[in-house]
Amino acid sequence: MTITSPHALLHPVDAAGARWSSGFWGAVQERTFASTVPTIWASLSDEAVSPGLRNFRIAAGLDDGEHEGPPFMDGDFYKWLEAAIAQLEVTADPALAERIEELATLIASVQRDDGYLHTPVLIQALHAEQAVALADRFNFETYNLGHLITMGVRHHAVTGSTTLLDVARRAASFLEMLATDKPLELARSAICPSHYMAVIELYRATDDPQYLELAEAFLRVRDDFDGGDDNQDRLPVREQKVAAGHAVRANYLYAGLADLVAENGDEELLNVLEGLWNDVVDTKLYVTGGCGALYDGASPDGSPWQGDISRVHQAYGRSFQLPNTTAHNESCANIGMILWSERMLSLTGDARYADVIEQISYNSLLASISLDGGAYFYTNPLRQVRDLPFPLRRPGDTALHPTPTPPPSDERLRERYLSCFCCPPNIARTLARFHERAASVSPDGVFVHQYGGSELALGDGILSLREDSDYPWNERITFTVTGASDGGLPIHLRIPGWSSDATLAVNGQAQAVSEPGSYTRVEREWVVGDVITLTLPMPVRVLRGHRLAEEITNQVAVRRGPVVYALESTDLPEGVMLEQAALRRGASFEVSTEEVAGVSVTMLATQLAVLPDSQEDALYADIEDAALRSVPVRLIPYFTWGNRGASEMSVWLPVVW
Repeated sequence: MTITSPHALLHPVDAAGARWSSGFWGAVQERTFASTVPTIWASLSDEAVSPGLRNFRIAAGLDDGEHEGPPFMDGDFYKWLEAAIAQLEVTADPALAERIEELATLIASVQRDDGYLHTPVLIQALHAEQAVALADRFNFETYNLGHLITMGVRHHAVTGSTTLLDVARRAASFLEMLATDKPLELARSAICPSHYMAVIELYRATDDPQYLELAEAFLRVRDDFDGGDDNQDRLPVREQKVAAGHAVRANYLYAGLADLVAENGDEELLNVLEGLWNDVVDTKLYVTGGCGALYDGASPDGSPWQGDISRVHQAYGRSFQLPNTTAHNESCANIGMILWSERMLSLTGDARYADVIEQISYNSLLASISLDGGAYFYTNPLRQVRDLPFPLRRPGDTALHPTPTPPPSDERLRERYLSCFCCPPNIARTLARFHERAASVSPDGVFVHQYGGSELALGDGILSLREDSDYPWNERITFTVTGASDGGLPIHLRIPGWSSDATLAVNGQAQAVSEPGSYTRVEREWVVGDVITLTLPMPVRVLRGHRLAEEITNQVAVRRGPVVYALESTDLPEGVMLEQAALRRGASFEVSTEEVAGVSVTMLATQLAVLPDSQEDALYADIEDAALRSVPVRLIPYFTWGNRGASEMSVWLPVVW
């Protein structure tokens, strides 16, 4: 299936047209299907670990008990199902297919006739308790229904079954009733608004205009609501100039609005989204692609609820407000930025959006999951230190209720199961569907966005390509034409914005290459066996921050290709502490291939300067006038940190001359 939204320049393809068959992303996909999807199911289906499955069984009258877990657990269950459906699309698995159908029947059995489905309320009703839908905006009903609809659409696309598509239609009918009869309740409850994206997906699957009209109604309802920055509803969307408030909610909202633009061609709304996206990328995005810097931050521009104002959780702060140790960067926010960026890419064809998807994917996204594919971060800091004198939320804490007794700050490791379980299945579905981000098609040919071992088969044999590469570790990327008819299609290869001096050859003959941050168009009469070689030199780059990013003043970060590197205390010589490590200006780096927790990666060996060790705990102390010695260390890819036990870590290092 290829989505052909009328106002999008590029159209994504599904697993029939693009998949990861080898290389870096092929290995990640294999790990996702072998480890991530089944281990999440093992947690959700084990009532000693998670109430995820049991809540549905209780709601269906199959088990006795009360609802347990956070109110958004239903949505997290749907996200896991979406990941499992994606696995089924890529790899035939009769046992998995049978389980999915059983769960589809279970979910359908508990849905109310009016389309409402929220197990906490349904279980209350079974117990003859007063059960009121949308009683509290933090019950996350629209979030749950949005993920239900998205999963139901995907289930139909992959299996052909209408079981969950019918569930999705009924859920959308409930949302339509709210938009018509209870707009205030809908607006108040539009938390983490996955339902914007969901009803557009339903519209695309059914071609039923009522769902497009419903998406437009969502926008009208939220613009009529006098809310706050916490949920991006203090101002009408078209008046928003900067991204503010809860980062997951912001990114989900703007992704959904981009979907709407793809269908109705609203140029004014597109301009607003471009401005907001630029605000994030130019002033609020971490070098790792992390989003939502602040654990808790007051609204930067006020709220009408000044008498009863609450903090904005995991918030976008002011421009260049990018702390490192206390960086929140919830995994769902980073995924939300991928969702938003890929939709902007489809609308505009601008390679900058694909660059940001790459930046997030190789860094903050992969850092959020362990190298064995079975443990997860909720937050993704850029620095982790020992003996922090205040508590930070550990990975397993609920988003709303942080633990009063967190572990030592240098022992905040990934966890197999998180009591706030929104991130693991979101990571799973993102990685399980990552093949959809490899390439797009348009009337002008195929656009290759991401490198890492893809196979593309487009237009019923018009053009097929196989990528062979060791990207992102190696600069050479080769595409071989494995199928072509009628001359094939023009091919557009992304030249990453981080690159310089890229070269391109077809069958050994040099071709012109466009500027970094663009697509190079290659057109000819393709025949089977043609070889395209793209070379993206990968010198080690040492980056500085903006002058207003105070926490990284006089510090630098190291990047090679799209991969950001970090120093982990595991690799420091004995007696050298993290706070003593500094990078000399002009330092050289030796590239080597080594293993972290059994996974082969590219490391960077260099010499670090050792700053004097302060023996005092004074807030301020005299600087020692002593020569700085040097020690050898290795820098590791940021996404691999925390896989070798408790450690300190930093992406940014002081720079000395």
